Amino acid sequence: MEYQQCYDNYLSQAEDTLQILCEKFLPESSEVCRAARYSLLSGGKRIRAVLVMAVCDLLGGNMETAKWFAGAVEMVHCYSLIHDDLPCMDNDDFRRGKPSCHKAFSESTALLAGDALLTAAFQVLANAPDSSEKTANAVKELSAAAGGNGMILGQELDLYHETVSPSAGQLMQIHRKKTGALINAAVQLGGVAAGCDGKTADLLRQYAYDIGLVFQIVDDVLDVTSTTDQLGKPVGSDEQNNKTTFVTLYGVHGAMAHANKINENACRIVTENFREKSEFLEIFAMKLLDRKY
Repeated sequence: MEYQQCYDNYLSQAEDTLQILCEKFLPESSEVCRAARYSLLSGGKRIRAVLVMAVCDLLGGNMETAKWFAGAVEMVHCYSLIHDDLPCMDNDDFRRGKPSCHKAFSESTALLAGDALLTAAFQVLANAPDSSEKTANAVKELSAAAGGNGMILGQELDLYHETVSPSAGQLMQIHRKKTGALINAAVQLGGVAAGCDGKTADLLRQYAYDIGLVFQIVDDVLDVTSTTDQLGKPVGSDEQNNKTTFVTLYGVHGAMAHANKINENACRIVTENFREKSEFLEIFAMKLLDRKY
């Protein structure tokens, strides 16, 4: 199957699964759940969900389990976006071309919608159609990535460094936590669904953190080179929030050169270790590097 066909297939499965999981865990009878569904089902690239399924496929795992794991990762990601958009955080009024959750509903409802998504993610993992050992391992991976030493720490450091400019090393650490941790969780959950060994998990971790960093660098570049219509969210918000970014440190061309070098390493890791099976993950990495939104 060609790359785009394969991606579209994973994407379709992710969207279908999210609809099923919403019916099961986020009933529309609640205003908070309606707000959660509004944000969760509003589209997007679903790169984390796709990674879960692609890695599981690569390793010959249980795709039904992978779909539930993919849904859980997307719920955690969506919760983080809802909270990021709040006035007390990045104060963004639009997300994916639509009013942010707190604009479509209210700040308090949006806050609770994020909480509901975070909780539902772990309900999904606990009820996934596989062994208790795999679901427990999935909970361990996702909770570590989303928690106080993962994504939340990255967000905390990001806020702190709005007033204290970070060094290049500190900026890498912020985004290894804020962006990379959840991308790695997606990759690791694909491995969990396939019952992969520790050596394979370590190789995939290197790939995941590399593409997570590439994703963030490109995000920083797009914030100064793209338009609100293209991105579906406000541009220039990093400068407005006094954030030091990869563009601040290296300029647009320097940042992209840095991203290219990291991306080459990510592709090398999967090529050397998975040979012809690595094609999807290689192209996936290149698409992240070349994305325009």
